[in-house]
Amino acid sequence: MRLSPTHTAMGIAVAATWGMGIVFAKAAINHFPPILLMSLRFAVTALALLWFVPIPRRQLAAICGITVIASAIQYSLTFSGLRGLDASVTALVVQLEVPFLVLLGAAFLGEQATRRKWLGIALAFAGVATIAGQPDISGGAWLSLSLVVGGAFCWAVGQILIRQLKDIDGLTLTAWMALFACGQLAIMSALFESDQLAAVRNAEPVVWAAVLYLGLIMTALGYGMWNSLIRTHPVGTVAPFLLLLPVFSLIGGVVFLGETLSLRTAIGGAIVIAGVATIQLEPRKP
Repeated sequence: MRLSPTHTAMGIAVAATWGMGIVFAKAAINHFPPILLMSLRFAVTALALLWFVPIPRRQLAAICGITVIASAIQYSLTFSGLRGLDASVTALVVQLEVPFLVLLGAAFLGEQATRRKWLGIALAFAGVATIAGQPDISGGAWLSLSLVVGGAFCWAVGQILIRQLKDIDGLTLTAWMALFACGQLAIMSALFESDQLAAVRNAEPVVWAAVLYLGLIMTALGYGMWNSLIRTHPVGTVAPFLLLLPVFSLIGGVVFLGETLSLRTAIGGAIVIAGVATIQLEPRKP
């Protein structure tokens, strides 16, 4: 199925909003503790969306449980790791979500992984290993890298669990997961972080603008467009747009954060993207 120009633009917009979201989060983490930042992000999303969706009473318990893994733990790991890494490096490592999803699908859902997909998985992990081997990835940066990898794994687990839900649309799921995630992340922030009240009191308008971007643009709008695409097109048709996500993070990191990309990171990132592309871009059948 070919995408219309409108849907093509939506696919690119999803990659742009999510890629730039990592850049905005990196900037905001300099002020807010990362888990608190994610709690505020999902509070904004919930306040924006809950007015327009029904209450999925029969599925609330399941959604709450899935949110623990798919949102609370995942975003705590990923964005705590982002604190010690460049936005561009984080966006590249996050691409491991795709190979992890294929591996978990094969292990728990009985999905068949072709030799092409296994090759893509190997390439993706080889690319991350290349990035991890550069001289500036050491000590605390190794821990940050491990946290982002762990976040990618939790995302994949969450997607497996989400696929078990029935009779719920994407917007409703996004809204209620945001509500549960807000509370769960607030509890995790209270347990593992400090100085939250001081951070809220002293936040400047530009920091709150980053929170609004994360909650409204990256999450509400970004996931709204994504859910619209995957409801009307095969996942394999729209998933390749996500290969653009690291590109937007790289551009945003260089322009807004003054980041630089080492040769080794560029090579490792190219290998990661090639691996994910190998998984997602199946050859057309005659």
